[in-house]
Amino acid sequence: MSTLTNPAELTAVEICAGAGGQSLGLHLAGFRHTLAVELDGDAAVTLKRNLSRLAADEGHPEPVVAVGDVADESVWRPEDHQGVSLLAGGVPCPPFSLAGKQLGSEDERDLFAWSVEAAGRMSPDAVLLENVRGLSMPRFAGYRQAVLDRFADLGYRADWRLLEAKDFGVPQLRPRFILVALREEFAPYFHWPEPTPTVQTVGGALYDLMAANGWEGAEAWADKADRVAPTIVGGSKRHGGPDLGPTRAKRAWRSMGVDGLGIANAAPGPEAPIDHIPKLTNEMVARIQGWAGRGYEWDFADGRGRKTTTYRQIGNAFPPPVARAVGLAIASALRKEGSSMGDLGAASQYHDEVYRALQEHGGFMTMAALRKALGGTVDDAEIERRISYLQRDFVVDERRRGATTSYRLGDWRAFRGQQDHGRHAAFATTKLRSKIS
Repeated sequence: MSTLTNPAELTAVEICAGAGGQSLGLHLAGFRHTLAVELDGDAAVTLKRNLSRLAADEGHPEPVVAVGDVADESVWRPEDHQGVSLLAGGVPCPPFSLAGKQLGSEDERDLFAWSVEAAGRMSPDAVLLENVRGLSMPRFAGYRQAVLDRFADLGYRADWRLLEAKDFGVPQLRPRFILVALREEFAPYFHWPEPTPTVQTVGGALYDLMAANGWEGAEAWADKADRVAPTIVGGSKRHGGPDLGPTRAKRAWRSMGVDGLGIANAAPGPEAPIDHIPKLTNEMVARIQGWAGRGYEWDFADGRGRKTTTYRQIGNAFPPPVARAVGLAIASALRKEGSSMGDLGAASQYHDEVYRALQEHGGFMTMAALRKALGGTVDDAEIERRISYLQRDFVVDERRRGATTSYRLGDWRAFRGQQDHGRHAAFATTKLRSKIS
């Protein structure tokens, strides 16, 4: 039975909310937050300040912003929020990032599997989780399949989609890997959002800000900045001051006439040479992330005047236009609008046949048995490669009889709330807390 008692009132609980990129997008899609949970204190101040103002402007109750580890039962309990329309979040990216070690379940920061269990405890009508492109790679095929299967156990139809921010009006190459899950009642009405027809450039997005202080070179600069930006890299508290990413990204910025070695306090003034190569301000970076022009200017907490704090909040955010596009698609499904011919999860490119064969068999399978289960379409070398990936996220038992090796899929190593999981001890240290973003 649906928990959506009034389709006109869509509510949301958001976890790992950051400074509110997803929050703003979901608000613009019609969702109203009842709770947001965030670990970082500065981002939580930003979140509370803006969500409270949005609620006051509309005469809605002020949402609760809880500060702390989202998996800490003293911070919030999912059972206390049953009946919400949507559980959303941007769980930590480092376990899956191409720039990191891609430890997946072995990384104590991984909260994806825990978020699925939180959904099971809350029973929302829909779930939206976003992460980095790395989670879409073959390395995590089994992990993704385990997520889909667990959602199926809980009564949801789920699937993944890689969405490009530039396809939704954001002047930036920022691919995000999105998971959407809906109860069977609503799933047929869900359709992934279609890309917008126009792509904005950095120059087009920032010209007015770059010219605001009278720099005569702003127009020529905007003409040169005639493409979308590289991915904005927010970084973490472990790193120094803000800059616009690794060496390759800085070269791309330089080709557009931007100095990526830091963040400026203000746009160039009339004294700057016409051929000056400017740095971006935080206001400019926020616009490249899609914050501006959405009917509400986000007010970032500045960490006692430190522009690095503001930059990290902006750079680590989920672009509001992308969140809005997915949020509108979910809202439409929850209201059962339009065609009920959606095929969420029906033909996903992100399924993993080796994981599925081992899981369904339940016992030991030889290579020959696996080959047969996969219809002879996957050779032994590929099966072995996929098993090696599975062994990083799951217990995979091996049994040898003569020259024959058999495999059996065991427990998922991911943190799902287990009391004896290593995450509890690791997270108690300040070291892990500093690495969480």
